[in-house]
Order: sequence, then C-alpha cells, then structure tokens
Amino acid sequence: MVFGQVVIGPPGSGKTTYCNGMSQFLSLLGRKVAFVNLDPANDALPYECAINIEDLIKLSDVMSEHSLGPNGGLVYCMDYLEKNIDWLEEKLKPFIEDHYLLFDFPGQVELFFLHSNARSVINKLIKKMDLRLTAVHLIDAHLCCDPGKYVSALLLSLSTMLHLELPHINVLSKIDLIENYGNLAFNLDFYTDVQDLSYLQYHLEQDPRSAKYRKLTKELCDVIDDFGLVNFSTLDIQDKESVGNLVKLIDKSNGYIFSSIDSSAVEFSKIAAAPLDWDYYRTAEVQEKYMKDDEFAQLTSRMQ
Repeated sequence: MVFGQVVIGPPGSGKTTYCNGMSQFLSLLGRKVAFVNLDPANDALPYECAINIEDLIKLSDVMSEHSLGPNGGLVYCMDYLEKNIDWLEEKLKPFIEDHYLLFDFPGQVELFFLHSNARSVINKLIKKMDLRLTAVHLIDAHLCCDPGKYVSALLLSLSTMLHLELPHINVLSKIDLIENYGNLAFNLDFYTDVQDLSYLQYHLEQDPRSAKYRKLTKELCDVIDDFGLVNFSTLDIQDKESVGNLVKLIDKSNGYIFSSIDSSAVEFSKIAAAPLDWDYYRTAEVQEKYMKDDEFAQLTSRMQ
C-alpha cells in the first residue's frame, strides 16, 4: 500500500514550491519521498525528480510539431500520458515498496474539472498499483481580498472535487503574504470555513464589474452553499507548524495514519474521529527513532 499526494492548482499558486517544501518536511519525519513531475511545461525544477514526464513527451515539441498553443499542448500531453500509462507504471515500480509519492501536475485547471485524461491517469494508477492518494488543491490566498475572485476560487474548488472524486484538501497557499494585498472584508475564518456567502453580496455590488452579474453570482453562491463541500486549510510553506498541521490532515484523509497501527476496529474509529491535535507521535518506536535528532525534536515540539 503506497501513499502520496496529487498536487494541483492554478498557475502561480505555488505547486512546485509546495512540493519542494513538503519533501523537506516529510524527510524530517523519516519518509522517503519520490517526486513525480507530470507537468511537461515545468522545465526548471528546484528538486530532483524520480520520474519526469519530459522523458516521455515535451510540451515544446508538441507545440512545434502540432502547431498548438500551451493549453492545447498540455491537453495533448495528458492524452499521450493516458495512452502510455504503462510507461509511468513501469517507472513507479522501484518506488512502490518504501516511498511516499508527490505528483506535481500542470497548472491548467481545465485538466481537473473538465477534461477526463488527468482523472483517468490517476484512477488507473490507484487501481493497478494500489495507491492511496489525496488531492491537494492549492489556491493563492490573495484571492480572498477580491470577493469576485474568491467566489471563482470556490467554484473551481467545488468543480475539481466533484470531477476527481479523490480525498481532497483545499489549501489557501501563501497565507503569510495575504496582508500585502489589502484588508479582508471579514476575518480569515469566514474564508476558510466558507461561511454564509450571502454576506459577500454587498461587497460584490460595490464593484462595477461584478454588479452587472449580481444574479448570476448569487446563483453560483447558492450552488456552493447547497453542496456544502468546500472549505480551506491555510499554509505558509516556510512555517513548519503550518506544514505539520497540513500533513496531519493529509495523512488522515488518505489513511497513512492507520498504516502502522495493529489495533481493533474500535481503535481505528477513535483515531478517525479524533481532532487533528491527536498524539501524532504516539508510538514508542517513532519517538525513540526520531527524538534522537535535535532538529526533529524541535520540529515535533512545535507541532504538538
């Protein structure tokens, strides 16, 4: 049983930075991490890839050979990967036994709420290789400063959740920079918990661009409220406590926290229903192995 994350989000949301920071953090926890770059447009990676889609197909080649733009080229690349899924499965086999997988996907959002190729690739890997994956959907936190953009981010998050059908965590990334974009109309909890969106209507009407679409925006907000699925975690990738809290949430969603537990169904139920501040380093084996490391000791003391 292999665990990992499917990292997605619009361009500029911080996916590559997230993968780099998450890898460093998971390494402190003693996990072997394998990067799987499935973004054929990302040719300047700050980390070493275990698997790189550019070994199979390059976006620049597709665009020149088929006279496609970047968006059409990315769709073509995902189609090509789906048809050559055996290549990816073969590349993954050496890492199946003891690695934690981080899949870095393209930033073209249509791939995850409209087209079926990326979803098909993920589903085939899950079924054939018994993967336990969580979709980590990054949204730039500065969108909260603009009510119209925030509603768009909510709609994108909901559409992606319904389309991928994976354990799913929406994350407001770059939360440490949000104050640089102005004051929020409400406190941060309003945006993370996605509280009553009717309160946004007044602020939307103050913007001439949004006012003419008032009825449409109201209906979209009603759809989001009716589903009641979307909420956000926050992330400052440079803050270990922030990353640690997110790791706990991810581990709970994909079942990683249960992988080393030999207990009854009652014990599993207790852990599944427990809050996120449960004793993450509860086992003597984990404490004995890692508390020898001073850096890890400092990290865990901040997380608990």
